[in-house]
Amino acid sequence: MIYTKICEMLGIRLPILQGGMAHISDACLAAAVSNAGGLGIISAASGNVDLIAREIDKCFELTDKPFGVNIMLMGENIDEIAQLVADKRVAAVTTGAGNPEKYIPLWKEAGIKVIPVVASTALAKLVARSGADAVIAEGTESGGHVGELTTMALVPQVVDCVDIPVIAAGGIADGRGIVASLALGAQGVQVGTRYLLATECNISRAYKEKLLKAGDTATIVTGRRLGHPVRSIKTALWREYSRLEYTSEVTDEELEEMAKGTLRAAVVDGDTKRGCFLAGQISGLCNKEQSALEITGEMFSEAENILNGVQKWVK
Repeated sequence: MIYTKICEMLGIRLPILQGGMAHISDACLAAAVSNAGGLGIISAASGNVDLIAREIDKCFELTDKPFGVNIMLMGENIDEIAQLVADKRVAAVTTGAGNPEKYIPLWKEAGIKVIPVVASTALAKLVARSGADAVIAEGTESGGHVGELTTMALVPQVVDCVDIPVIAAGGIADGRGIVASLALGAQGVQVGTRYLLATECNISRAYKEKLLKAGDTATIVTGRRLGHPVRSIKTALWREYSRLEYTSEVTDEELEEMAKGTLRAAVVDGDTKRGCFLAGQISGLCNKEQSALEITGEMFSEAENILNGVQKWVK
């Protein structure tokens, strides 16, 4: 069995975190991943403190295993959400879109492990100095908000620049991705896109069908002009958005308005014309629906088989 410092740190059986996907990662999915041996994550991106509290309480009912909460630091009600997770004493907090330095003492006092998502060595070093317990080095292959560096390039550079464990993310959907991440120096992985096809993932049927039909070139990155690039599955809307980004036909405000509410349209309404179906470049490998237990078990079984057979290439 693959067991690393991440397992020991978080009290989990397998070194895998489920991505904290905005408006997607709820208590049902998080509990299912935790019950499968990984660390399930609830997204706090809604900013609705009461809703987040209910999801945390529900997750405690669904699992007796550790789970965490993901907080986007550029979102709404961050102070209240930070206090909420401290009061609830979840096992871990993952953060994105900034440095969580302001909240680290609060969380650590509550016994919570702090694991920021980073897209550069500069941010990795900054959060490590601020007291982070580990970092998630997320490459541009991932779905949702993305940086510029690929996972292959980012992970080893982050490993070399910090003394805390590194978790690889972006473009990981099977055992090969796990083994590659370990070879790059990571001590665990974070997976988002493949868990979209978990039976416990409560997204619209249209969203799952989009992913099941996706190929290797199915995704597009939009939003660079506004400073927050996002990767999603190509649709007519997002091809047009991408074209408009690089013209003077529309203002920044019009682009913002064009994107408003599109994630909910995908997740809840299954609106294939107006929805933003976030997914990573690994989408072409995500071609079947399974339980979170089956997904997690299959990935690590593949990884162990690869590691056990790797000596055939070594002389």
